[in-house]
Amino acid sequence: MDNLGEEIKDWVISIVIAVVLAMIIRNFIVEPYLVDGPSMRPTLENQQRLIVNRFIYHLRAPEKGEILIFKYPKDQSRDFIKRVIAVPGDTIEIKDGNVFVNDELQTENYILSKCRGDYPKVTIPEGHIFVMGDNRNNSEDSRFPDVGFVPFDLIKGKAMVVFWPFADMKVLP
Repeated sequence: MDNLGEEIKDWVISIVIAVVLAMIIRNFIVEPYLVDGPSMRPTLENQQRLIVNRFIYHLRAPEKGEILIFKYPKDQSRDFIKRVIAVPGDTIEIKDGNVFVNDELQTENYILSKCRGDYPKVTIPEGHIFVMGDNRNNSEDSRFPDVGFVPFDLIKGKAMVVFWPFADMKVLP
């Protein structure tokens, strides 16, 4: 009977350790994410599932071109997924549907179509980024006052891999 008690104790300890490790991994290292909406088409499609690296931005700042998840500034219970277009100190301007970062026209082979409308030249403040969806004309992003410049403290993580549907599996830039 003593052996059975030891075995049960070992199982309970193993299960507790596994649950604690799973919680640490999910809350601090990686997290699954469901794409909701068409704002990142064609790069990401509605209902695709991603793995998000929650740890990377504790080591370094976001970089241009990365796709990331952040809390929507107006309602932080909602998450948005967008591409980083400009980082602190950069200038951004949109004119005639073209995006200029630091006065250089951006080559964006991942977008569906050029933006409608213009955006005045501004400098991205320290501790913030400027984000846009790849589906520019169907994306609520930094061009809109309710999103604006996204503060670093609202960034949840970097989208790393599409894992579902399996046929769409890919590593993201």
